[in-house]
Amino acid sequence: MGKDKLRRFAEIENFANVYQLEEAKTLKGNWSKDHFKNENPVVLELACGKGEYTVNLAKLFPAKNFIGIDYKGNRIWRGAKTALEEGINNVAFLRIQIENLLDYFDLHEIDEIWITFPDPQPQDSREKKRLTFPAFLNKYKEVLSPGGKVNLKTDNDQLYTYTCEVVATLGLKVHKNTNHLYTSDLVDDVLSIKTYYEKKYLLNDKNINYIQFSFD
Repeated sequence: MGKDKLRRFAEIENFANVYQLEEAKTLKGNWSKDHFKNENPVVLELACGKGEYTVNLAKLFPAKNFIGIDYKGNRIWRGAKTALEEGINNVAFLRIQIENLLDYFDLHEIDEIWITFPDPQPQDSREKKRLTFPAFLNKYKEVLSPGGKVNLKTDNDQLYTYTCEVVATLGLKVHKNTNHLYTSDLVDDVLSIKTYYEKKYLLNDKNINYIQFSFD
């Protein structure tokens, strides 16, 4: 691991808005009350990377709490540091493996989930690692409040198609769906948020896929 990554790992140990692994389990069921000190809804961004979506969503919705989740601490560092520097208090970051989600959030604790440009895990042998694989969706269903929505935004056409097929097979309710977001009428302030990688994709004229669905 490079010196810069080691420095960032060391720094997030002392960030008030970052929780890691075992220490975060004590917040299960009480994120709003114990960390955010309010009773506002909680929104997750899974595989948040540098936290660009998490931070920008928090700016747009100050009456909601946002938690970015990723396992790579050197990535989380960027979003967490930005939130601290800009005084964005409705943001937190959680460094865990997403498959362990149920160890950190209680039944119906989450209002909404965002999955923005995740690793598409294109090999068939890695299907179970895709964040819209049914086993992951079952976890999301547990932590989401009734009517809570899942949003997937991806440049990867294969992951988008796969997700649409899973959603259809499970009989889930689709609220919004497009395979070319920026030529659709769905674009708003939220969907206009662009990560570093999305900007690169758009420069190469790559279409962006988006689907929003819920379990009831």
